[in-house]
Amino acid sequence: MSKIVTRFAPSPTGFLHIGNLRTALFNYLIARKSGGTFVLRLDDTDSERSKQEYIDAIQEDLDWLGLGWDRIEQQSKRLDRYAEAADRLRADGRFYECFETPTELDLKRKKQLNMGRPPVYDRAALALDDATRLRLRAEREGYWRFLLDQTRIEWEDGILGPLSIDAASVSDPVLIRADGQVLYTLASVVDDVDMGISHVVRGSDHVTNTATQIQIIEALGGTPPAFAHHSLLTGSRGEALSKRLGVLSLRDLRAQGVTPASLLSLMARLGSSQPVELRLTLDEIAEGFDLSQFGAAPTKFDAEDLWPLTRADLQARSHEAVADEIAALGVPDELAPQFWEVARENITRMPDLADWWALCRDGATPVIDPEDAEFVAEALRLLPPPPYGTTAWKDWTDAVKAATGRKGKALFMPLRKALTGQSHGPDMAALMPLLQKVPARG
Repeated sequence: MSKIVTRFAPSPTGFLHIGNLRTALFNYLIARKSGGTFVLRLDDTDSERSKQEYIDAIQEDLDWLGLGWDRIEQQSKRLDRYAEAADRLRADGRFYECFETPTELDLKRKKQLNMGRPPVYDRAALALDDATRLRLRAEREGYWRFLLDQTRIEWEDGILGPLSIDAASVSDPVLIRADGQVLYTLASVVDDVDMGISHVVRGSDHVTNTATQIQIIEALGGTPPAFAHHSLLTGSRGEALSKRLGVLSLRDLRAQGVTPASLLSLMARLGSSQPVELRLTLDEIAEGFDLSQFGAAPTKFDAEDLWPLTRADLQARSHEAVADEIAALGVPDELAPQFWEVARENITRMPDLADWWALCRDGATPVIDPEDAEFVAEALRLLPPPPYGTTAWKDWTDAVKAATGRKGKALFMPLRKALTGQSHGPDMAALMPLLQKVPARG
C-alpha cells in the first residue's frame, strides 16, 4: 500500500473556526493512524484578502491543538506551476476563454430558469471566431473555463458512499479569473497531483467541486485521490453556523478557557456513531477514529458541550502540570499542591482558579440569611484567627454545635456561606487550612 498523504488547505483570509478544525482534524488523524504525511497548504492565491497575520494565526492555532504538520506549502509560491498546467489544458483543448460579464451571465441564468432548464453555462464562448475573440479582448479581460466531458462522474466517497454527478448538469468551471487570479479548483488539483495527496476529506459543500476536479486531475495525467465529504456543522437548534461568528473561532474558544483535549475529543466523534468521551492524547483520539462511522446528516454543534469535557480534562491534571499557572496567581509554593487539590474539583476552566485563590487570600463577603444572623455571630466569636490546621473545620463546628445545639445542614451551611460567600464549593475541611482571612469576629 502506498503512503497516505493528506492535506489541510485553509485560506489565510480570517481566523480558523470550528468548521475548519473538523476538516483539519480528520485529515490529520487519517495520516497519523497510518504513519503517513500531513501537509498544511495555505490557499493564499487571493493576494488582496490573504494576510500574514492570518497565516501566523493558523499555525498558532494548530500548534495549540498539537496538530503538527510534516510540511507547509503556500500556493502563492506556485503560480508558475499553475500557469504550466493551464498551458497544458489549453494545448489539449480543455481550456477555453470566455468574455461574458457577470450581468450577462446573470441574464442567461434567469432565462434558463424561466424556461425550466438548469442554469448551466451554455458554452457560447466556444463558438466565437478568432476575429470576435480579438475584438472582445480589446474591450475586456477574458477568463478561462475548463471544458468538461459531459459524462457521468462517479466515485466511492469515504463517508457518503457511492456518488455520481452528471457533468452535463454542471457549468464548466471557471479556473482563472479575468484579473488573472488562479481559482481554488485549479490550484487545488495541481497541488494534489504534484504533492501526491492520496486522501482528501472536506465538507459536503465540496461534492460538486469533487466531480469537476476528478476530470481536471485526469486531464492533467494524475490519479484522483480518495475523497470523503463530512457533513456540515449547524448550531444546536439546526441553524446555519456562520464562520464569521467570533465565538466559534478557535482563538476565541481558547481565550474562553476551552482546552485542546476537550475540543479535539468532541470534534473527532461528533456526528459519528461513537460516543463523545474525553481522550487526553492525540494517539488515544486517533485510535478509535474511523471515517466510515460518520453520517451524512447535518451535525449539530453546541459550544456548551465543550465545558464538561474541559472540566474533566482539568480535573485529571496533576499539580506538576499546572504549577506554572498556580505560581502566576501568587499562591505560595508550600500551599500550591494543596490549593490545586482543593480547587480543581470546583473549576470548569483554568481562569476559575483566580477566584478561588482570591477567596483564600482575601476572604469573602459573608452571605448570612436573616434567620441565621445571631447564630453566625456567635459562631464567629468561637472562630480563632488563621492560620488553620487540618482539623480546624471539625474543631470549630464541634464547638459551635456544643454552644448552639445546631447540627446537620442547619449547622454547616450557614458557616460555609459565612466563610466563603457561597452555598457550594470545596470540602470545607480541606479549604479551611488555605484561608488567609476570615470575617471579623462579632
